[in-house]
Amino acid sequence: MKVIICGAGQVGWQIARHLSGERNDVTVVDQDPELVRRATDSLDVQGVAGFASYPDILERAGARDADMIIAATHSDEVNMVTCQVAHSVFGINRKIARLRSQSYLYAIYSDLYRREHMPIDVVISPEREVAAAALQRLSAPAAFDTERFMDGQAQLLGILIEEECPVVHTPLRQLTDLFSTLRAVVVGVRREGVLFAPNAGDQLFVGDECYVFAHADDVPRTMEVFGKRIAKQERVVMVGGGNVGLAVASELESRANRVRAKVIEKDRKRAEIAAEALERTIVLHGDGLDVALLTEAGVSRADAMLAVTDDDKTNMLAAVRAKSEGCPYAIALINDPTLVPLMGPLGIDAYINPRATTVSSILRHIRHGRVRAVYSIGDAEAEVIEAEVLSTSPMAGKRIADIDFPEGVLVGAVRKGGTVTRPLGSTRIDEGDVIALFALTKDVPEVERLMQVSIDFF
Repeated sequence: MKVIICGAGQVGWQIARHLSGERNDVTVVDQDPELVRRATDSLDVQGVAGFASYPDILERAGARDADMIIAATHSDEVNMVTCQVAHSVFGINRKIARLRSQSYLYAIYSDLYRREHMPIDVVISPEREVAAAALQRLSAPAAFDTERFMDGQAQLLGILIEEECPVVHTPLRQLTDLFSTLRAVVVGVRREGVLFAPNAGDQLFVGDECYVFAHADDVPRTMEVFGKRIAKQERVVMVGGGNVGLAVASELESRANRVRAKVIEKDRKRAEIAAEALERTIVLHGDGLDVALLTEAGVSRADAMLAVTDDDKTNMLAAVRAKSEGCPYAIALINDPTLVPLMGPLGIDAYINPRATTVSSILRHIRHGRVRAVYSIGDAEAEVIEAEVLSTSPMAGKRIADIDFPEGVLVGAVRKGGTVTRPLGSTRIDEGDVIALFALTKDVPEVERLMQVSIDFF
């Protein structure tokens, strides 16, 4: 499939890396020649330097016969105009745009993106994706990463293995015997910075980061098995009252199980906007790094603290300060992936990577049809792919043990009818089943072959 990606920043580059690695014809467009050069030097892609919304630039990028355009520049307006030009001038069939401004996303304007107006097939809102990710982290406070699958019936959990973990040094195959009714599978382990799909004989060691796929009903028990204590999230302090913080606070207010939240916002105007929009949430105007203000917000009595300002270092420092004041669980929004290795040494429990959430969302829409969900893990190190099994799939009618999966692929869960089960070697995969697979990035093309859901299948 021929794809044009407009914007060679972190999001555009990651999408280009995914798609070019799957043997698609990818062209990257950016007004910064250095970013274009970085993409063409490190990836198997073509590059064009120039404004993505200019028809002549899109012409040079091969828009005449492109199947899809992804507009992910830093400008909402450029992304919107790019999709309009792609539709009106070149007739590109599928158009995806990343839009940051909340004003473009209000429901009252939903007709704006119809084909006869501003023809965008899929609108991706990074801030909404980040707010959803923050709420996911709060739902599983002892996990450093989490994502829901199979219509909420299954959940991926990122768990740090610590000294108190009772299953340290236990071969994974024994976990099945020890906890025979637990619907959970360890699908990935990151050890000393390297992510791999473990074998049945592998053990877990202190310091490992493991990814566990669990039935939603078994999440609390799974966390206990791995030595994590589940605490109710009844009090939350947030630093940052912008669009992300406001979205999270609004969602917490609307929940039946009451969560008392307090928001700290440095910018007076934003604080006033948040205070007007929120009914039961206390909004404090001031610096989230101020110990006196954190004390006033009750951070020492809070169950969790969430730092979601637009500055990574502020988020990290606010999280560290909250921990030092006695808050048991701190989450920081981190844009710069090079700062992530500092999370552990600083004692920050979990982080949210806006680029990773946006990349996952875009991939989910690219792999439409039988693919139901895609989640990008780490720095595009692996993916969890959920898809319906087609009759043409090489997996259909076979037992899991008889399917020739690559070494970097493990089955996380299988749903037959409405029931999600833990996969066993004897589990038969039939047409219509929904299957969730953990796959290292290098093995994703083979997974798509097994699923018969290659992009050009559509």
